[in-house]
Amino acid sequence: MKNRQIEPEPDDMLAEYDFTGKKGVRGKYHEAYQEGHTVKVYKDDGSVTVQYFTLQDGAVMLEPDVREYFPDSESVNKALRSLIALVPKKSSKGATTRREHS
Repeated sequence: MKNRQIEPEPDDMLAEYDFTGKKGVRGKYHEAYQEGHTVKVYKDDGSVTVQYFTLQDGAVMLEPDVREYFPDSESVNKALRSLIALVPKKSSKGATTRREHS
C-alpha cells in the first residue's frame, strides 16, 4: 500500500474575512436582535429572499450562564413553577394565599 499525502482542502474563507487578532464585542447587537432583524438570502439565480425575524410572543432569551443550568424549555418551566409555588397569591378580598400548581 502506498502512502498517500492528503491534500488540504482549499480554504473557503476569503481574505477580507480574516479576523485574526480581532475581538468581537459581546452583546453588540443584543437590543437590535430583541426588536427583530432582517435576513437577506442572495440566490444563485440573482433573486433575493427577505425574511424578517422577531422573537415569538412569550419567548425569552436566556443568558449563557443561565442556559448552563436550564438548557431547554422543560427545565426553565420546572424551575419557574417551583418559584411560583413560593409566591403568595392575593385573593379577591385582599387576603394572601399560597398559589397551587398541579
